[in-house]
Amino acid sequence: MKPQISLRRALEDPKLLDMGAPSWLAWRALLVAIVGEKLTTGELEHFRRLTKRDKPPAQRVRQFWGVVGRRGGKSKSMATLAVYLACMCKYPMLSAGERGVVLLIAQDQRQATIILEYALAVIENSPVLRRQLVRSTADTIELQGSIFLEVRAANFRRLRGLTALAVIADEVSFWLAEDSANPDVEIINAVKPALLTTNGLLIGISSPYARRGVLWEAYRDNFGADGPEDVLVAQGSSRELNPDLPEAEIDAEYKKDAAYAAGEYGALFRDDVDSFVTAEAADAATDFGDPERPYTRHFSYSAFVDPSGGSSDSMALAIGHREGAITIVDVIREVPAPFSPATVVEDFCKVLRRYGISRVFGDRYGAEWVAEAFDFQGVLYEHSELNRSELYLNFLQMLNSKTVALPDHEGLRKQLLALERRPGRLGRDQVNHPRGQHDDVSNVVAGVSVLCNVEPLAMSVPGFGRVIQYGQESNVA
Repeated sequence: MKPQISLRRALEDPKLLDMGAPSWLAWRALLVAIVGEKLTTGELEHFRRLTKRDKPPAQRVRQFWGVVGRRGGKSKSMATLAVYLACMCKYPMLSAGERGVVLLIAQDQRQATIILEYALAVIENSPVLRRQLVRSTADTIELQGSIFLEVRAANFRRLRGLTALAVIADEVSFWLAEDSANPDVEIINAVKPALLTTNGLLIGISSPYARRGVLWEAYRDNFGADGPEDVLVAQGSSRELNPDLPEAEIDAEYKKDAAYAAGEYGALFRDDVDSFVTAEAADAATDFGDPERPYTRHFSYSAFVDPSGGSSDSMALAIGHREGAITIVDVIREVPAPFSPATVVEDFCKVLRRYGISRVFGDRYGAEWVAEAFDFQGVLYEHSELNRSELYLNFLQMLNSKTVALPDHEGLRKQLLALERRPGRLGRDQVNHPRGQHDDVSNVVAGVSVLCNVEPLAMSVPGFGRVIQYGQESNVA
């Protein structure tokens, strides 16, 4: 990479990047430090506070990780840096006809386009930079000289076969969720080879969340004075990096939920959220290559359903049986919204009958309509006496003791790995999916696994169930 103009000059020039306002001082300090340019006295003060390092890098860093509070200006700042790297630097190592890509990655395409839209605005608002613009689409900005800014969703299969000038991973703390194709570590590992030709810059930036994932690991291993010179980590609250934010509104968020606000606006990793299921435990329990097992007349099967009204959540069903000390989950069905609940119940009941099941368990969602819909199909619907967290906690015991066998189902694995465990009231842990995500499949798998852990004879007697409470059993008529 050969800069054609210093980043500082470009940031301060209204005709170029136009980030010379006093409110951008903290971000200017970080951006200038990232590319290895000398900091002013005022910038050095911000740099030291945000990185806990006395001396800025003497040359461009290899990686930058930003732990930034919500509305802290990270998308605009990263878009500005992306434009500088694409428009004001030359890359003599590129072969004739080779595309150089500044790659913008986020959990999904919609999130990824936020930085791209900021970048396009920077280019179009500059009378100098807009001359380089060839064309723009919803996911690409093409510049002269075969340089591109492109957005991609976090899927490692779509991140190969390109030459990256830089990679910006946006909101990387939230990639490990049910609708992301791969865990964050797989994505970062997939893009690193794309940076080798250009010795390009890897950037991971996000509001923090739980103490897991690549952002947490980069922060844990590299933040502060002892971190390597070529890996820079900064941590800043929303108002430290964006002083124009209204302080009163953020103070109000702290009063409502201090732990939530400390993560969202204070840029602090949460210590009250833990991963519930490890990838190792999930993989050890999974029979890879075996997505579903057929009915065998020698076994007695049980079923658990997670109902839905059909407008937002999926409706899911799991069927399983017990073989000796092992509980085997045989079938998973999931119908994403929107759908007709009555039609899905009818389809589920066809599957239940194939496995000789005339009774299904589930939660109390929907009150009477769920029971009536199953009853209309000749299947008894009973409410589980265990809530979601109790089912998951019992299921975790089975996973850890290797007494459950799971089918090869990508949606199940994603949801299991995304589950979070938090301390609840009265000392009872609460287990749930992350905000904005779902756990329909993992819920029915946990439910049927616990259900199958009941004595099969008791389950075959009409009107009988058995509730398992943290290892203790009691009959309920």
